Amino acid sequence: MSDAAITCSNLSFAWPDDTPVFRDLSFTLATGRTGLVAPNGSGKSTLLKLIAGELPAATGSLTVSGTLGYLPQSLPLTGTLTVAEVLGIAPVIRALDAVESGDVSEEHFAAIGDDWDIEERTRAQLERLGLSGLALDRGLDTLSGGQIVSLGLAAQLLKRPDVLLLDEPTNNLDLEARHHLYDALSDFNGCLLLVSHDRALLDRMERIAELGSDELRFYGGNFSAYEEAVRAEQEVAEKNIRNAEQELKREKRELQQARERAERRQSNAARNLKSAGLPRIFAGNMKRGAQESAGRAGQMHATRVSDAKAKLDEAGRALREDQRITLELPDTQVPAGRNLFLGARMQVHLAGRAVFADAGVDLTIRGPERIALTGPNGAGKTTLLRLITGDLVPDSGEIKRNDGRIAHLSQRLDLLDLERTVAENFADFAPERPEAERMNLLARFLFRGPRAHLPVGVLSGGERLRATLACVLCAEPAPQLLLLDEPTNNLDLVSAGQLESALNSYRGAFVVISHDERFLADIGVDRWLRLAEGTLKETGAPEV
Repeated sequence: MSDAAITCSNLSFAWPDDTPVFRDLSFTLATGRTGLVAPNGSGKSTLLKLIAGELPAATGSLTVSGTLGYLPQSLPLTGTLTVAEVLGIAPVIRALDAVESGDVSEEHFAAIGDDWDIEERTRAQLERLGLSGLALDRGLDTLSGGQIVSLGLAAQLLKRPDVLLLDEPTNNLDLEARHHLYDALSDFNGCLLLVSHDRALLDRMERIAELGSDELRFYGGNFSAYEEAVRAEQEVAEKNIRNAEQELKREKRELQQARERAERRQSNAARNLKSAGLPRIFAGNMKRGAQESAGRAGQMHATRVSDAKAKLDEAGRALREDQRITLELPDTQVPAGRNLFLGARMQVHLAGRAVFADAGVDLTIRGPERIALTGPNGAGKTTLLRLITGDLVPDSGEIKRNDGRIAHLSQRLDLLDLERTVAENFADFAPERPEAERMNLLARFLFRGPRAHLPVGVLSGGERLRATLACVLCAEPAPQLLLLDEPTNNLDLVSAGQLESALNSYRGAFVVISHDERFLADIGVDRWLRLAEGTLKETGAPEV
């Protein structure tokens, strides 16, 4: 394989309604692990589809050297497929079985090719991704979402690709499955280009590529190094803006002073000429000369002002928009040690099956604990949150809630009325707040001006999360216990950072279900619970 595994030249792409995505995008990507970052809607998934050949470019070219593997964000798989069919090895397995049975037809040898060890390689790859013991004839409809994602990755790795494209590969994966994926990708020696909001995964990359409409900017190092580089760039940009503002003020001042000097000279010259009694034509020539000289000086200073404005504009373009959320939420304060929820021997049956162990589960939540609820997919974590809120009544056990000030942000973010605007929804949650105060609070959640009057239904996933947080955290009365179910799913990195800022301003207790270890570490979790095999246990914080 050549040094350039992916070559993109003057690529342009637009959607059928002529909305542009890329304009004259050019880059080359060599062997190594690269994380592709940009806000949601910037075209990250679209770029991967263009590289994979699933979308046609309007203009320009894209070439890939060697074998390509591509794992899209949404896998086009059906429940009727078997594991072997998903892995793409079913024809080889059938041919091997036929040869072992004595059928030496040429077609079987052609199907096998060099893959005589396919079963051994497949077992090793499945085990590497935490899928050991998975029968090759097992149906896809019996697997969890996380197992299907891992299976899709195994299928791509079995191709032994030179170039591997992955779009949000940790979606639906629990912590154990994520670590299996991390290990598998660490050993990949080809060209890896992945889109992910999983910072722990991005910190295992060798470079970060930041996607714009007409540029792909590369930063050496992992995601933490990229963040530091961006912070340094911002500091330089802010300094340049301050310097440009000072220069513009100085040039404007000198322009004004030059005009005043010219006016004084013209006034003095007029008086002197009048008193000197010079001929009118001679006096007129002197006056015009003075005016032309003053005009040239004024033009020079005006040009300097224009140049200073241009420098300020250039410095401003280098400054990224501040997307941080800065809040004070004193109404969410909870006294230390106050019991917010007491649950004893809670048991519930779903689809005729007991969710928890025979004795049920016990859980006490006190203020202002910051609890992470972890465990494998399907263990009952969401069910436990529904028991805490009262959305689900236990079949047995005892529950006591302090005062009902509990807010639940489900994975669906379905608390708000999609037909009404952000401001109207906010008013429903905080009707006693003056309108000016409500608008000020919405601005702190980055809903400024017209953005506050958009219907919730047209917002992006990150914007909808911000709107929901604004309504919940500033509600009357404010919640003292907040429950969040996989809140970073499908969020871009900017939106995840905004969520962290909001939760770090929150002064109540919370329980959050998440497989994102870096996110949990950054929101100050101080109590870790793991629900597995029907049992809820206290654990320590994992190493990130």
